[in-house]
Amino acid sequence: MADLHLFNDENLAAQVATAPFTLGFFTLHFYTENGRPVDRVTPTVGEFYLYPSGGTLRDSSFNLILYDSRYDTYRGFQLPHLRAKAGNP
Repeated sequence: MADLHLFNDENLAAQVATAPFTLGFFTLHFYTENGRPVDRVTPTVGEFYLYPSGGTLRDSSFNLILYDSRYDTYRGFQLPHLRAKAGNP
């Protein structure tokens, strides 16, 4: 089984598919180094927030980590829990 805490595109998408959506963002968890998500195992796992209303990933202090148009609702991203209710895979 893949370690979903490694920061990469596949794990970000996998976490979004099952992460809680509260107050307009998804709560995700990745290994960190100096507060930034990394693609290797570290002793620290940090909490990050993906805001689909702008496609931004932010750290626990709400600093911008990245923008990805694939997760931007204004660019066509559909929230997984709403997509499932509509019957779309």
